Amino acid sequence: MVDATSEPVLEPDLAIVDPHHHLWDLRPLLPMFPEPRHRFIEALLPAAYYTFDQFNAEVAESGHNIIATVFMECGAFYNAAYGDHLKPVGEVEYVNGVAAQSASGLYGNARLCAGIVGHADLMRGAAAGEVLDALMEASPERFKGIRHQGAWDADPEVLGPPFHAPPDLYRDPTFREGFAELGKRGLSFDAWILEPQIGDVVDLAHAFPDTPICLDHCGTPLGNASYEGKLQERFPMWREAILELGKCENVMVKLGGLAMHNCAMPEKGPAAGIGSDELAPLWKPYIETCIEAFGTKRAMFESNYPVDRWGATYSVLWNTFKRITASASVDEKAALYAGNASRFYALDEVTKVGVVSRQR
Repeated sequence: MVDATSEPVLEPDLAIVDPHHHLWDLRPLLPMFPEPRHRFIEALLPAAYYTFDQFNAEVAESGHNIIATVFMECGAFYNAAYGDHLKPVGEVEYVNGVAAQSASGLYGNARLCAGIVGHADLMRGAAAGEVLDALMEASPERFKGIRHQGAWDADPEVLGPPFHAPPDLYRDPTFREGFAELGKRGLSFDAWILEPQIGDVVDLAHAFPDTPICLDHCGTPLGNASYEGKLQERFPMWREAILELGKCENVMVKLGGLAMHNCAMPEKGPAAGIGSDELAPLWKPYIETCIEAFGTKRAMFESNYPVDRWGATYSVLWNTFKRITASASVDEKAALYAGNASRFYALDEVTKVGVVSRQR
């Protein structure tokens, strides 16, 4: 086993756009989850307070060449004064301020939160357009789209109490009425679902072929709760679903999220001293299948931090990806680690600056 605290950084000059991370303060919410807490809540406790300073330190100390990042909604810093429907605007306002702080250049070369993905309740149907307009106004340059998570499973222990969307959410006519508002505004959609629901994203992509969609976390393969010990058994079903989704030209995939406790790769955490030499064989079949399905132009590596702290430190996580792509060409790596994320989230101007500043 490699000591994860002293593992040398692989390919330290490879430019990376991290297209999926969170910022939050969960401390006020913890009383809502009395002990014994679900495994997911326990996994997040070491990062219950995770804002600019904490994430910036992870990036700076990792040794990897992170030139820009994209913030992913997580229900944090909502502004209740705006009312139930508009309160997610508070999250985008907060993150836009963080992005401005990073853009000052006083805290390093990385441009944190250069892109922002917020949330709007698409179950409001066409009325969701009002929220989308408010989100765009809150951050005209950085706001790129929304995520409305659809993760659901019949076994409530798979996700735990914080989540559980209604079943078949992405197929709901009212949801799709709201989804149509994204296309009218040129916004993208991030889809977080669980492995058995990948077909819902296929159906959604067929219904809206002109709206850019990104599947988060390789479709979240499951290895916990009632799925414990079934990763190998279920791999063929997951693979078939991913290959089918890959046929949808308007869909991209995020390569990551495999260190979440749901995936059981590894089974124990948080960041239990496991090095990239052990993680790479666990993740490789999933990463390589996704690249096979989507190609090197429609896939992007992600950290999903701090959630993926369950299974890997920030530095080890990127080392693991680099081990898996060791035989890829220079152009393929440029696309998978930065170019595709930059294109999907329209970050070209930011990432050009980041590459230049690193070279200096």
